[in-house]
This record gives sequence, C-alpha cells and structure tokens, in this order.
Amino acid sequence: MSVQQPVGTRFSPSLLALAICLSGTQTTLAADTEKAAAPLELGATEISGQALGETTEGTQSYTTGAMATATKLPLTMRETPQAVTVITRQRMDDQAMTSVNDVVKNTPGLFLSQSSGPGRQTYSSRGFDIDNMMFDGLPSAYSGYANSVQPNLAMFDRIEVIRGATGLVTGAGNPSAAINFVRKRPTTTPQVSITGAAGSWDDYRTELDASSALNDSGTLRGRVVGSYRDANSFRDNETSDHGLFYAISEADLSEDTTATLGFSRQEDQTNFFWGGLPIGTDGHHLNLPRSTNPGSDWENKELTINTVFGDVQHRFDNGWKLNVAGSASQLDGVFTGSYQSRYQTELARTAYQSHQDDKQYAFDTFASGPVDAFGRTHEVVVGTSKRIYDATSKEYSPYDTNYPLNGAKPDFQRNGKTHTLTTQDGVYLTTRLNLADPLKVILGARLDWYDYDDRQSQDGDYKVTRNLTRYAGVIYDLDEHHSVYASYTDIFNPQSSKDLSGKVLEPIVGENYEVGIKGEYFNGALNASLAVFQIDQKNRATTAATQAGCPVLTCYAAAGLVRSQGIDLELQGALTENWQVGGGFTYTRAHFIKDSDPANDNQRFSSDTPERLFKLTTSYRFQGPLEKLRIGGNVYWQSRMYNDIALTNGSYRLEQGSYAVADVMAGYQVNQHLDLQVNANNIFDRTYYSAIGNSTIWGSTDTYGNPRSFGVTAKYSF
Repeated sequence: MSVQQPVGTRFSPSLLALAICLSGTQTTLAADTEKAAAPLELGATEISGQALGETTEGTQSYTTGAMATATKLPLTMRETPQAVTVITRQRMDDQAMTSVNDVVKNTPGLFLSQSSGPGRQTYSSRGFDIDNMMFDGLPSAYSGYANSVQPNLAMFDRIEVIRGATGLVTGAGNPSAAINFVRKRPTTTPQVSITGAAGSWDDYRTELDASSALNDSGTLRGRVVGSYRDANSFRDNETSDHGLFYAISEADLSEDTTATLGFSRQEDQTNFFWGGLPIGTDGHHLNLPRSTNPGSDWENKELTINTVFGDVQHRFDNGWKLNVAGSASQLDGVFTGSYQSRYQTELARTAYQSHQDDKQYAFDTFASGPVDAFGRTHEVVVGTSKRIYDATSKEYSPYDTNYPLNGAKPDFQRNGKTHTLTTQDGVYLTTRLNLADPLKVILGARLDWYDYDDRQSQDGDYKVTRNLTRYAGVIYDLDEHHSVYASYTDIFNPQSSKDLSGKVLEPIVGENYEVGIKGEYFNGALNASLAVFQIDQKNRATTAATQAGCPVLTCYAAAGLVRSQGIDLELQGALTENWQVGGGFTYTRAHFIKDSDPANDNQRFSSDTPERLFKLTTSYRFQGPLEKLRIGGNVYWQSRMYNDIALTNGSYRLEQGSYAVADVMAGYQVNQHLDLQVNANNIFDRTYYSAIGNSTIWGSTDTYGNPRSFGVTAKYSF
C-alpha cells in the first residue's frame, strides 16, 4: 500500500432593489424577541453578562445569555447538559462570514468536507454526518440536493450548535449535531445599515438592513434585508451570483399575544464542477494547479428557495406560554454538469443534468411554564410537531459515459424520475426539576411516527411507528461559577434494508453519553466547557450470514455498531471588556465495533475526517487614543485524514497530512456612522486539500482549500 501526501446565467440584483424600495417605505415583515412582551431595542451595549439575552446583534459579544435549541427550555450554556456553541452576529461580521461553510469551518467540533466537489458540501460532528438543520427551532432536512443550499447569513442573528444526539428536538437523524439558524428580528428604534465589500477574485457584495417600528405606539415592527453578491473564484471559469430578499414583521396583538410573519427568497447561481479533481490511477495526488477546473463553461447550479414562516406566542398570567410556529419552503434547482467516473480514465467524464423540486413544511406547537411541587418551582414543556418533505427529481443524461473535457453542451434527454414523500409526526415532553438549589435534573421523551413513501415504487416504502426518544441530564452547581453535568441523549434514523423475513430493519439508534464541567464568568460574558463523550450507533445494517430464503436481492441484519469517543474543550465570550475569544479543541475517535465486512472491525470509521480539530478566533478593541481600532485573527488546525482505496490494480492510501491556516482582521470605526474592515485569509498561502473523496460514483478525488485572499468591507449605519 502506498501513501501519497499533497504538497451561465447571471442573477439580476432585482431582489436587492426591491429591498431598498421597501426599506424606504418601512414596509417590512418579523418575529418574537427574548421577551416577546417588550420589543427589542439595539443600542450601544457594554460587554457584561447581565446585558446578554438570546439576541446577539449589537452586543459585540462572542457568546449568548440563553439558548433553547437543545431542549426548548430557555437555558444558559452552563445550564445545558450538552456541548453547545453559538456563532454570534459580531463573530460573523468580524470574520466576514458569508456562507454556512464559513460557520462550520469556524465552529469547534464541526468539520466541512467538499469531497463531492466545490459545489456540494457535507458537514460532520463526532464522526457522523450532520443531516438536521433548524430555522428558528423548526427542523429542516439537510440531505440529497438540499445540501447544495447555502442559506445567506445576512438574515441571521446567530447560529446555535448542539453537538451529539438531538432527537428530542429534531426527531430522526444522525447522532452528530443540530445547527439552528436564528433569524434577525425587528427593532423599535429605527436603524439602517448599508454594507459594501470587495475581495480577491472580483468578489463584490452589497447589503442593506433596515428596521423600525411601523406605527407610533411601536406595536407593529418590521425589518427588511437585501443582499447581492457577484464573485469569481480561484478556480478557472468559476463564477457565482447570490441574491437575498428577507422581510419580517412582528405585531403585538394584545399585551399578551405577539404574532410574527416573514418571507425570504434566495437565488443562487454557480458555475462549478462535480466530484473534485482527479487523482492518478495508481492513487497518487496529481498536484494540479489550484486554479484547475475540469468542468466546462456550461456546467452550473441554479437554485431558488422561497420560504414563508410565522409564529404566534401567547403569555398567560400564571407564567405559562403557548407557541404555535410553522414554515413552508420550496427549492427549485437545476444542476447541469459532468463528473469523473471511478471506472473511467483520469480525464474522461460523464455528463449529467437534474431538475429538483423540493418542498418542506414544518409545524410545531408547544406550551411551557412553571409547575410548583414539593415546595419548589419546576419547568415543563409539552408539544407536538409535524414535518413533511416532498422531493421530486427529474434526471437527464446524454448516455455518454466517456464525455470529453471541455466538450460542447450535450443534448440532454430525460431518462428517469424519483418522487418521495417523507412525513414525521411527533409529541414530546420535557421537564426541568429543581431538586435542590445546586441540583437540577432535565428529563425528556418524544414519540415519533415516521413514514417514507416512494411514489415511483412501493418496494421502497418503509415506516417507523411510535419510536421513543429519551433525554436525561443532571446538572450540579459546584460553586457560583462552575457546574458538573452528565447526560444521555439519543436519536433514531430509519433504514430501508430488509431482513430474511422481508421486514424492514429496526431504525439505527445513536446513543450519546456525555459528562463534563462548565464555567460561567463575568456574569455570563464568558463561557467555558470541557466534555467527555461516547456515542454508540447501533442497529446498522450488516449483510445476513446466510441469504437462503431471502425475498429480495440482499438481506441484512440490524447488527452493526460504530462507536465514537472523544473530548470537547471550548471557550467563548469576553476575557476582558475589549477582548473577545471563541474557539476550542476536539478529539474524536470513531471506529467500527461490528460491520458487514469483518475486516473493518476495530478499524477507523470516517477516516476522511480528522480526529483532532483546533479552532481559535479572537478580536481586541483598543482603548484610549486607539479606541477606534480593533484587530483580530483566526487559527484553524486539523490532524491528518485519509482514504484507503482498493482497486483491481492494487490498493493505496490517499492522504492529507495535518495542516494549519491563519487569518487576520483589522477594523477602524471612522465615526459613529462609518466602519471599515480588512480581512486576510490563509495569510501564509498554505496549499492543502480540504477534502479527499472516495465516491462509488466518481471514485477518489481531491478538493483544494482556498488560497490566500483579501477582503475590504465598508459599513455605513444611520
């Protein structure tokens, strides 16, 4: 075995123009605030934990005062018995983040892979792929063509991440993590900001954000965000256009009832290639120039995502609240491209086109409030949820599996269609028991009904009835600043494989065991945590020992087991009033305990993700004569990753060794209205592969990480 080391159509900015027009008339649309009875106001904020709530905009902080993503209970990070991270608005701005890829790359414990090429990405945590996104707490599927979507960060206040199994709030999925995107809310005080940015490879971005009360009493509030970005790439002939229109309105229907209604439309167009760069037939890296683009100029990805969302919250006199929320989104996508087949020569490709029509609906209703028992006050959440995912894909192909590089666009002919409907209904109950002043216990349970309907063939249907998901956590306060905790969480994932009797296998179950210690300092302005975890993913399909009497092509048994063990260390928030920090170190060892292939037993699972990750972001605001100046930086380090490949001509290992990348930032507040910022990424211009793929479709591939780049941002607020 050898080891190899690495040395269209343009989008019209009409959405932004519409945003500007609407901001001028202040007709915007909204959502609920940390205290829904009182509208959100943003102003100059001193960095103090006492000033931090859930909303992070305007706080200049790298942490948050509360988050409800893990249990639907409004808990501080210290009170949450799981590893949690928040990427605040300030941190997004300091690092000039524009995509979810940027967020994942900078979030401790999360790994970004583009092994399917630069146009598609997968995210993982603790050794498992992340397949659940959330928007304001409502789950959204992240698989198939949906993982080509990059929600525009301009409309979000913060991104909350829960690592481990999250079945209590998401239902089905992997025991990896849940990423919750929390949208910006309207403000009562008028505020408008206009942002312009320019960067390497002709990367230009404009953004407008306007918010205000819409009546004299402030009971009706609105906000609108418009964004447009036009960019090239370090890869030849790769361009992209991204447009966003976001509007949200919030109305106090009474002193106790608040309603929210919002809409977003995102249009993305990217010229990209599928499958990454080819490697040599003997498994070596070709070390092609980073600018290499094996695709043709007619290859592109066109996406339009429309989303309508809203909620109503009513507050009762006894402290209870009733929340009703829902969202509906539609993705229209056309994917036209070519990819290298693992069975072709190094440069031959297969042309391909797909038309995607995905619809997602999510609804959630829950009541929460205090319950007095045994002389103490406890908290309870009870609710019900529903998710619908309707996906239609029309496939087109010229039936040419040996398509030449840079060939003319083929005459695509439709050759297939898939249509699936996935529904998931759930009921859940969570309680936080106040057993003693220093001792809290969180218990939760969820029942799910899951149904997968293959509209093209009944042979692919399967369902899960009354699956029980469990949650248990114990938190003990050691002193004013420190708590220890232990928790158990799980999650299920239905599977379609059948056993010898013809029955669909029981769902895969991911069980997350975690113990840790958390610290909270400066009234919550700084949060620290250390966690040790073990995840057992059970019931994985393994090939049945005998196939005698098997009613289908291949029969399986729910006997596979993968175990992931590791540690999570994190620090986020203010070290001083002017010094913010966010970062962490993660070690994860995921390995097979039992697999269909006995050769995999005790071998590494997901070896194409690193076992060790270190990420650190920091910023400092000067005082005195330099008070208008701020500086910052970011360091990313990962350990090696590899793929062991077996082909007819031999076996080899495709590997990327450990590497580090550093970024820097400097900003200057010219006056109360104008702010300037410069970002430099990969300042040492490190050449590395951010992903090494091994697909059953396109074989082994390489994807380069971004070279050194620069960006300048100017923001004018009034």
